[in-house]
Amino acid sequence: MFDFDATLPLMALQFLLLAALLNVIFYKPMTKVLDDRDNYVRTNNLDAREHLAKAERLTQEYEQQLASALRQSQLTMETAQAEAKKITAQKIAQAQQEAQAQREQAAKEIEQQKQAAMATLEQQVDALSSQILEKLLGPALVK
Repeated sequence: MFDFDATLPLMALQFLLLAALLNVIFYKPMTKVLDDRDNYVRTNNLDAREHLAKAERLTQEYEQQLASALRQSQLTMETAQAEAKKITAQKIAQAQQEAQAQREQAAKEIEQQKQAAMATLEQQVDALSSQILEKLLGPALVK
C-alpha cells in the first residue's frame, strides 16, 4: 500500500515546513491576540471587582452615616419634645397659680364688699328701726 521511497521524507519535510510556517504566520499571532484578550478580560474583571468592592464599602459607610444621622435627629426630636412638655407643664402650673391668686383676690374683694354691704345694711337697719320706733312711740320717747 505505501511506498517508502524518496517522496515520504519530502512529504514529511513539506509537512514540517508548512507546520512551522503556519505557526509563525497564523498560530503565534492568534495566540498572542487570544492572550492579550484574556489579559484584557482578566484586568477588566479585577478592576470591576475593585470598583464593586469600593462601591459596596461606600454604600455601607453612607448607610451608617444615614443611620447615625437618623438616630441623632430622633434624639434631638425627643429632647425637644421633653423640653416642650417641661415648658408646657411650667406654664400650666404658673397659669394655675395666677388663677388661684386671682380667685383668692376675688374672694377677698367679695368678702370686703360683703362686710361693707353688711355695715351699710346695719346702718340702714338702725336708721329704719329708729324711724319705726319714732312712728310707733313718737319722737319724744325714742331718744
